Amino acid sequence: MSDPKNSLDHARSLDAADPLHGFRERFHIPQHDGKDAVYFTGNSLGLQPKGVATILQQEMDDWAHYGVEGHFRAKNPWVSYHEIFSKSLSRIVGAKPSEVVAMGGLTSNLHLLMVSFYRPHGKRVKILCEARPFPSDTYAMSSQIAFHGYDPAEHLVELAPREGEHTLRNEDILAKIEELGDELALVLFGGVNFYTGQAFDMPAITFAGQAVGAVVGFDLAHAAGNLRLDLHAWNVDFACWCSYKYMNSGPGGVAGIFVHERHHAKGLPMFAGWWGHDKEDRFKMERTFKPMPTAEAWQLSNAPVFAMAPHRAALDLFDEAGMEALVKKSAQLTGYLEYVIDDLSATTGTRLEIITPRDPAQRGCQLSVVLHGKGRQLFDALSARGVVADWREPNVIRMAPVPLYNSFEDVYRFGTILKEVIQ
Repeated sequence: MSDPKNSLDHARSLDAADPLHGFRERFHIPQHDGKDAVYFTGNSLGLQPKGVATILQQEMDDWAHYGVEGHFRAKNPWVSYHEIFSKSLSRIVGAKPSEVVAMGGLTSNLHLLMVSFYRPHGKRVKILCEARPFPSDTYAMSSQIAFHGYDPAEHLVELAPREGEHTLRNEDILAKIEELGDELALVLFGGVNFYTGQAFDMPAITFAGQAVGAVVGFDLAHAAGNLRLDLHAWNVDFACWCSYKYMNSGPGGVAGIFVHERHHAKGLPMFAGWWGHDKEDRFKMERTFKPMPTAEAWQLSNAPVFAMAPHRAALDLFDEAGMEALVKKSAQLTGYLEYVIDDLSATTGTRLEIITPRDPAQRGCQLSVVLHGKGRQLFDALSARGVVADWREPNVIRMAPVPLYNSFEDVYRFGTILKEVIQ
């Protein structure tokens, strides 16, 4: 018999005690057969906040009423639109407002940052990353190495887990950094590995990388809005992220960057554009680039206002909920999902192997599960019954119970559906 904690009554009691439970009503939940779907893919695309339509309509109305004058007369003037995100983003990633800016797309931002921070010279050429980061990161790092005239097969070092293990040990990461030493130009990890859901020890990696003379950056696509981050205090050199996963800002939504203040106004090489020019002189249209003395220097173009409006609606919810409360609920919600999966694995005789670290300090709200002997057929059966999860070859389901809109009842419902399809 299943444990009584794996019950509808228990799940509902947890929801009743959850101070963030009401935020669910402020999102559009996809429907399946007239009921809320069990939506566990916030690690791929977050759900739409209901406030998006109002904020986006405001910008459309201002465009209709003011035309080009909306740059200065809109409710949120477009000429400075990107500035309204800095305080919210700084709280989410643990930075000063001057160290962050909403801009561009994730991989294009990564390239722009590597122009400044991947500067191979002498024997210091190599980039260290985790094996199997998100493919776009591999493409970006490899092409940057090749752009500088080096061989990605030799100079991109991908650190794999030990034989028979799914995730990296922190001591192995630090040992590899020390081993590479003065050959290492850049350490560039994902804050959370997209496949396994492992959260890396970013402060330890940063300290170790900088101790051997390397620059250290992170792709926070699966960490921003998911983990408690403190990039400034950790002394991270740079980071980038997208906003359409945990930050619920729409497909292809505007991304963001962090550049530690010690790098501001230091004359780093960069690809320049006019929105990175000092805003006091920007409209003088001078030939010589004068960068902003903040992370805004890395901007190229003016704000894509219609793409940014959903981001504002989403960040308003983060401001209201607070990262501390979100991270606390995330640990409880993911822990309950872990518990339900373990209970079903024991009671049904089906091996459901969680490859995400079981230590809450080494993960966010994603669990990756290997379906031994089941595979795609079981995933398709879950989908047909209203579970929206994510399949990754060859046999992994990724699930992310997001604290802003997922509930403990969602987790219980997932368990009942999983049990049904197994049996």
